[in-house]
Amino acid sequence: MVETTLRFLIERVGQVEGIYPAEGALAEHFLAKRAVGDGIDLMSMVAFHASPVWVFAALADLTGAGRHLVDEIVTSLKDEGLLDRESKFDGMDQILDGLEQTSGQLATSLRFPPLDVQGLRKEWTALRDAAARIPPRALPSPDMLRRRWDQLKQEASTQGRSVFELSSLIALSTLRRMPVNVVKLSRSAATATFRTGQFFAKDLLDHYAATIQEIRETGYAAYWAREFRPYLQAAAKQFSTSHESSTERMLSRTSRRTTD
Repeated sequence: MVETTLRFLIERVGQVEGIYPAEGALAEHFLAKRAVGDGIDLMSMVAFHASPVWVFAALADLTGAGRHLVDEIVTSLKDEGLLDRESKFDGMDQILDGLEQTSGQLATSLRFPPLDVQGLRKEWTALRDAAARIPPRALPSPDMLRRRWDQLKQEASTQGRSVFELSSLIALSTLRRMPVNVVKLSRSAATATFRTGQFFAKDLLDHYAATIQEIRETGYAAYWAREFRPYLQAAAKQFSTSHESSTERMLSRTSRRTTD
């Protein structure tokens, strides 16, 4: 992303030619594409490990929930350009391989920052190892996963958003409201055998369902505004004239030492 922005400054602002090869030309309407993002594009990558898309894919693989469910999850990633549309993906290992192949192209698309595929692969390995010790009866049933996934799809359609967009907003809410040991499935799986009366990942899946209900009641745009308000306020504060920057503090200290 930094390299792409630097190229814009060199070629479009400075109008210096011949620095970059022609085959790597910037996308048309560079500034417009950088400006239209509503924050979801960035958070969708940062919070991907908390996204229902990722969690449902992992649980579908662990429980053998069926190829049809995995195919639908893969399609939602293909629709966002995160997976190659012509390739087949049978499970999490293949999905991670596909994400790794496309992650290098994300920054130049101007929409997504690179995805931390290495971190996701490490989390998947830890989850798979921990889940192997969970009794099958303590795992979410394929039917339940199917119902929850259909609920997500239905609400995305109602709100006029893609499954991936809705999942990204839910992921942001999840990171803000749920403890880390619930969000990270590998940690949750490590303690699942000691809990009785509920299936593995129940708290997380219940949170997804409750969040979908909130979005249904408030609307996508209103819910987005509420969830992003703390981040927007923090960003605005950095540009406030009353906010002293690091450079100003350094110059102030230098001035005082000179005066002394």
